[in-house]
Amino acid sequence: MNILSNLLSKASPDFPVMDRPRKRVRGVELKNEAELAIMRQAARIVATVLKEISEQVRPGMTTADLDAYAEQRIRALGAKPSFKNYHGFPGSICACINDEVVHGIPRRRKVIRAGDVLKVDTGAYYEGFHGDSCITIAVGTIKPAAQALIQAAESALYAGIEQVKPGNTLLDIAGAIEDSVQASGFSVVEEFTGHGVGRNLHEPPSVFNFRTRQLPNLKLQTGMTLAIEPILNAGSRHTKTLSDRWTVVTVDRSLSAQFEHTVLVTESGYEILTDRTLV
Repeated sequence: MNILSNLLSKASPDFPVMDRPRKRVRGVELKNEAELAIMRQAARIVATVLKEISEQVRPGMTTADLDAYAEQRIRALGAKPSFKNYHGFPGSICACINDEVVHGIPRRRKVIRAGDVLKVDTGAYYEGFHGDSCITIAVGTIKPAAQALIQAAESALYAGIEQVKPGNTLLDIAGAIEDSVQASGFSVVEEFTGHGVGRNLHEPPSVFNFRTRQLPNLKLQTGMTLAIEPILNAGSRHTKTLSDRWTVVTVDRSLSAQFEHTVLVTESGYEILTDRTLV
């Protein structure tokens, strides 16, 4: 789930800030092996639910159907939906279709149709830690341009992940994502960023998808856990928020696509905790 950077330090009333972590670097928590074992399970639950949703989506379903399924499965797997009631958000998933960028509220009247580009973002809170991930799903047969956008968004995510290793920096991730997006001919949304994830759904650092001097260029260290999540638009990068105060759409009504993984910085590189190919 994306969130504006000024919300990153706030805790949800349903998921309070946990006890102080054992080690922090410039405000960023480093998880130990016991904590990472729990995070792996939280992330595995998220990966499982998203994989199941991707296999079940059909035209005629509603985003409320997907939300109900996700909540039931997350709870059945021993966790709580991270998004439910987070800052008042009503769903267990964010469900965005076509020109909807982020934070789409699941609704019974929002019917999924053949040819849609569907984004599903969800999180699971398990024994004190969160996992967070997003996928974009092609519903039935979609136009080649839409497929190219989806592929570009996923490629940008993995370009960023490939830069995750001790000694590299947040700008290494951001630059790789930006270069990948520019090469694809699409635009990267700048209003929303990735983030740290762990005891809290959103915690430091902000993980930008483009080069910026807005925040310190943190050096990555073993034990950091990051939600990396580039969002690409087919047209303008600019967005606006609808009257429901949650759903963000492209200003030019162009398509949008997003992928996200929770990623651990390891001693030798990275581990994708929300890897769906492992469930």
